[in-house]
Amino acid sequence: MFLEIITPDKKLFSGEVKSILLPGSDGKFGILDKHAPIISSLKKGTLKIIDTQEQKQTFEIKGGVVEMLDNKVIILAE
Repeated sequence: MFLEIITPDKKLFSGEVKSILLPGSDGKFGILDKHAPIISSLKKGTLKIIDTQEQKQTFEIKGGVVEMLDNKVIILAE
């Protein structure tokens, strides 16, 4: 799936990933390839991704929104 992480200042990440772990407002949740469409708010915490080469990356966010549609994930984060 394709992921973009965007902040008010810059684009933090853009590329293909295998999985995403997000700090949702009601608790942590994951998104995998071909996940059902979803929109959710995010709270302060650590966003973790695993790319197609099994490389792990983490990003600290203060909150935001995630949208998954047509195997594309957009995260608008603070």
